[in-house]
Amino acid sequence: MTMSQQHASAPSEGLSFPRLHARTQRFSLGVPRGFTVSPDGLRVVFTRSGSGTDLTHALWVLDLPADGGAPAERVVAEPSVLLAGAGEELSAQERARRERSREGSAGIVAYAVDAAVERAAFALSGRLFAAGLRSGEVRELPVPGPVLDPRPSPDGRWVAYVSGGALRVVGADGSGDRAVAVPEDPHSTYGLAEFIASEEMGRDRGFWWSPGSDRLLVARVDDRAVGRWWIADPARPDREPQRVAYPAAGTPDAEVRLFLYGSDGSGRTEVVWDRDRFPYLARVHWSAAGAPLLLVQARDQRSQLFLEADPATGAVSVVRAEEDPAWLELLPGVPARTPDGRLVRIGDETGARALAVGDRTLTDAALHVRAVLDAGVDDVLVSASAGAAAAAPETGEAHVYRVSAAGAERVSEGPGWHTAVRSGAVTVLVSARPEVPGAVARVLRDGVEAAVIASYGAEPPLRARPVLTEAGERRIPCAVLLPSWYEEGRGPLPVLMDPYGGPHGPRVVASHHAHLTSQWFAEQGFAVVVADGRGTPWRSPAWEKAVLRDFSVALDDQVDAVRALAGRFPLDLGRVAIRGWSFGGYLAGLAVLRRPDVFHAAVVGAPVTDWRLYDTHYTERYLGTPEAEPGVYAAQSLVTDEGLAAAEGPARPMMVVHGLADDNVVVAHALRLSSALLAAGRPHEVLPLSGVTHMTPQERVAENLLLLQVDFLRRSLGAGHQPGGRG
Repeated sequence: MTMSQQHASAPSEGLSFPRLHARTQRFSLGVPRGFTVSPDGLRVVFTRSGSGTDLTHALWVLDLPADGGAPAERVVAEPSVLLAGAGEELSAQERARRERSREGSAGIVAYAVDAAVERAAFALSGRLFAAGLRSGEVRELPVPGPVLDPRPSPDGRWVAYVSGGALRVVGADGSGDRAVAVPEDPHSTYGLAEFIASEEMGRDRGFWWSPGSDRLLVARVDDRAVGRWWIADPARPDREPQRVAYPAAGTPDAEVRLFLYGSDGSGRTEVVWDRDRFPYLARVHWSAAGAPLLLVQARDQRSQLFLEADPATGAVSVVRAEEDPAWLELLPGVPARTPDGRLVRIGDETGARALAVGDRTLTDAALHVRAVLDAGVDDVLVSASAGAAAAAPETGEAHVYRVSAAGAERVSEGPGWHTAVRSGAVTVLVSARPEVPGAVARVLRDGVEAAVIASYGAEPPLRARPVLTEAGERRIPCAVLLPSWYEEGRGPLPVLMDPYGGPHGPRVVASHHAHLTSQWFAEQGFAVVVADGRGTPWRSPAWEKAVLRDFSVALDDQVDAVRALAGRFPLDLGRVAIRGWSFGGYLAGLAVLRRPDVFHAAVVGAPVTDWRLYDTHYTERYLGTPEAEPGVYAAQSLVTDEGLAAAEGPARPMMVVHGLADDNVVVAHALRLSSALLAAGRPHEVLPLSGVTHMTPQERVAENLLLLQVDFLRRSLGAGHQPGGRG
């Protein structure tokens, strides 16, 4: 069955919500994504799997005829055809890359294109493929593998890729394969992002083509100084543990240097900056509008430089220097250049995140800019939300704006979570709304709808009913979800707080699918509250930076939110539980240990319990280093004597859940928490997940994990089975 036939099937009938939620990867399969628009406006490239339960993504093109004819979709590259029906095989490096990006699907999960968007390159099962996006011709290029991160040159004549830690270049016709940069020893690689760049900085690549296609900027990573940890699988004692380089807080990072090479491997020139003062290479931008731009940060992230590199000599000049007493946030899409060469950046100068182009700041405190989506000749397309000075709150909303010297004009319409991709006159506007399942990808030409890209996503068996609101004096953004069967007069419901609650993790969003799991918990008989307190993004810089040296303010806002909402919703404050994963797991553990007067049970998923065991770039941004701030680390910990000493009042039940294969938040966090709780005589249960990483993509694991949480919460809160069942 081909992909075009597959999407017509309905394989989800009769499945429970937990099973379908797992099988559809949170209803993300079958949904188009990864859009690229050609500069001539004639093609939109994207990936999409064949149905809402199909893991394997194919490469698609939407043709937009210049003569105004009907748009048409066509599949360009289908993995089952290219692999002749064989299963996909992933190298350890590719699995690690997908873990960093939280990618759980298969097939063509990423691709890159040339400047004209006429040629695409992608890796599939460690092999290199090039596709003609006009002709639809796909060929495998005979190169050594496994292949990582292939990228065509801007002129489309070459493809650069990484294999065996070396950066290589091959002709788009498969000829002339050659090594450009070869690692000197087992500790070094060329062309790949280091762990903290891909995990924490939002930089997932390590090489960049010149606009003229004749040179490459290549990152060299040397991790010999980074500490080594072992990730074992106790369920398989016959297997050797995996040895990984992990830069824990206060320990050495990988050394990152940047070199210019000719595309034939000639003329190696180092780009030299003060790496002792600014060791973090956060961003690289190289376009036809000017010389390469670098954004480098100090290790404490309180100062950073925008640098321009001379492609001939490697010498750098400072374009702009920035400092902040807390930290400087890294944001998507910046730095960039306008087509006439002006610097595009986002700064904190107005009390909100503001867009600046050249020497002009173009937005004020009424708009909080989240990302730059495209820098055009006359305007800049951005993602933004209502700022602190906005006329009215827009809880959970994200909109697309066109910003110019004349002001900011909203492109997206209606409450929702909107984003976009643009090139020239064509924009792909993707809109999700709180009351409507799924998201719609509309293709606009000069602002007029030209097409809608089809989605094959599965239909959820329930409808999320989030009430988006604000709570308390600090106007904490919240979503409240009640059971669909709840009727006024039934009395208060046991409460489940369901936050992430930390940096970079918004949960209160104006999107239906974002609240499906919370709604399912509500159907089991809970009033579910999701609160984005201080420390979460996109309210204001001051809101985010309130957690500097003290994560406990995030807990304070969970307490304030549930108490403030109790007067407006049927919340039983005598039965309040909390669940979370990662930072949310830390917050859940903190809640029952520090505030048992408010929280009566917790599901503590993959928690960071000892911040000395988490990575440098994330942890040191908020807490400093363990050497300089030992008291801060001790106070934020769930397992140190100082951390447990703050636990007062009755002991509350905890379910601690952790994947044994997690290489981001390693299972030592959960084990140390369990040991500390046992020593303190505090009741808890531990659920180890064999073979599971920081994601939980395995279908049965994800399904049963939801069911076990419900059983634990009912036992712990004395909440009986309610109408609505398990769904």
